[in-house]
Amino acid sequence: MSSGQVFGVDIGGSGIKGAPVDLARGELAQERHKVLTPHPSEPDTVVAAVKEVVGHFGWTGLVGVTFPGVIADGVTRTAANMHRDWVGLDATTLLTRELGLPVTLINDADAAGTAEMAFGAGRGIDGTVIVLTFGTGIGSAVFTGGRLLPNTELGHLELNGHDAEHRASSRAKEDHDLSWKHWARRVQEYLAHVEMLFSPERFVIGGGVSRKADKFLPLIEGVRADLVPAELQNNAGIVGAAMAASLRANATSTADATSTAHAPLAANAATTPNAATPPNAGA
Repeated sequence: MSSGQVFGVDIGGSGIKGAPVDLARGELAQERHKVLTPHPSEPDTVVAAVKEVVGHFGWTGLVGVTFPGVIADGVTRTAANMHRDWVGLDATTLLTRELGLPVTLINDADAAGTAEMAFGAGRGIDGTVIVLTFGTGIGSAVFTGGRLLPNTELGHLELNGHDAEHRASSRAKEDHDLSWKHWARRVQEYLAHVEMLFSPERFVIGGGVSRKADKFLPLIEGVRADLVPAELQNNAGIVGAAMAASLRANATSTADATSTAHAPLAANAATTPNAATPPNAGA
């Protein structure tokens, strides 16, 4: 493991990809390695695929992993485009055990958004920025004043009686063989709905389709917010996952250092004759 690098893995509905990340530059330090997402996407088979991606590089340090669903305290609370066995699973513990490495888990769009805010199309904007990732579904990351509101999952907003991602995701374009023009109209309708709810200053359009932004973004009309493609494109999730792992490790180190620094004071207080005894002590 090189200094200043952390490994990032991006779990998607169709592919699992990862690479070491240079955190100072917000770039992949090596060419990413990708494998297909197993189907059915049960936890054990997906974790095995993640292990293959990490093992490809012989990695032995911190690992950040994204997941397409709500993450709370390391537990996957939803899994709309993954196997239902993920719901309610302590996925962080499972990944940590199977990889034998410290793992941090984060929502996939939150990871991509974090990377875009630090190194890409959201950098320097203090207003509300919404990063949307178009792929198997639609992921979302909402930032105001540079702060993330996690797990927004705006791809599941209802649009014409359906989950928005069933009409406007990249998969919907492929499944229904939509032209760029026809699909752009669906994306436009979705963006207008999100804009009505949040009035963002900027939309950042990410996911694999961001590589072809010139084919559909110019066709979208009537959206007041700035509409720009993601600068990190489909690597944003990997970079953001690595950032999350680094942030967690730094926070843990700081907490441990603070606890150690206060330990002598606590010991002295405990041996002072006039020290107050906490209520119910020893109960």
